[in-house]
Amino acid sequence: MIFRFLPAPLRGVVSMLGYVLNTLFWVSILFIVALFKFIIPIAAWRDFCSQILTWIAENWISLNNLNSFLVNRIQWDVTGMEGLNRESSYLVMSNHQSWTDILVLQKIFNRRIPFMKFFLKKELIWVPALGLAWWALDFPFMKRYSEAFLKKHPHLKGRDIETTRRACEKFKTTPVTIMNFVEGTRFTPKKHRRQSSPYGHLLRPKAGGTAYVLQAMGDRLHQILDVTIVYPDGSRSFWHFLTGRMKRVMVRVQTRPIDTRIIGDYFNDAEFRERFQSWLNELWTGKDLQIEPLVRKAHTAARPGMLLSPQV
Repeated sequence: MIFRFLPAPLRGVVSMLGYVLNTLFWVSILFIVALFKFIIPIAAWRDFCSQILTWIAENWISLNNLNSFLVNRIQWDVTGMEGLNRESSYLVMSNHQSWTDILVLQKIFNRRIPFMKFFLKKELIWVPALGLAWWALDFPFMKRYSEAFLKKHPHLKGRDIETTRRACEKFKTTPVTIMNFVEGTRFTPKKHRRQSSPYGHLLRPKAGGTAYVLQAMGDRLHQILDVTIVYPDGSRSFWHFLTGRMKRVMVRVQTRPIDTRIIGDYFNDAEFRERFQSWLNELWTGKDLQIEPLVRKAHTAARPGMLLSPQV
């Protein structure tokens, strides 16, 4: 495509402009539908509006993907997508390398599984514009009480998870995908050293968020999609993505069952908390072992003279 022959900085500006214009176009339509959904409190009407809003969001993603295709020439190496469908509900658990990860996940999963949503703190519903968009797209809002607050108000123990469960009632009959970056933050060598992470290519996983999602929605989720993202050339920033300097993206998807043994009260049951942490650490060890040969394979396959930056 003609945009691919532009100088990298100019290509980045063109690509960024494409994302901005695409976002403004679809978000303006989304807000109109969201307004009608908000002012007419009829369940059937709101369900209909939710379907339209999902269609808007998926078209938004599709045009973002087209923008990437026109500007960049990325070699995609994706496996494990067999058997996925839009009628099942999933928990996506992924490592977090870059802000680009969200675009990567949206590209590979768009229209293959239900539209991905994030758990959000209840207070975020008041964020101007975005709060309404998240509410309109049925992002689940959660209310968490701090340990100090519960000590002063012990009668509210367990009320937070019940509030979240009620917020997720809509997913009883509607398939959903919940997205969770388990490490809680993007990987950097500095963070890796500061954590003294036992993994070569990953930060330590944070168990609380994942356990909370499973406790609130475990009976509505069918499978876990264990996703591993690797940028084998080391170019993984959003600017690299915009300017076409990201040449290869590797994604490995493993479908895992949701065992009842990983659903429980993580915050109040010490025995379950230890068991859940062990399960998650074991999963993260397997993910780390999976990344190593992918990086090694990418280095071996690189053209002579091509300089590859290590992941860590």
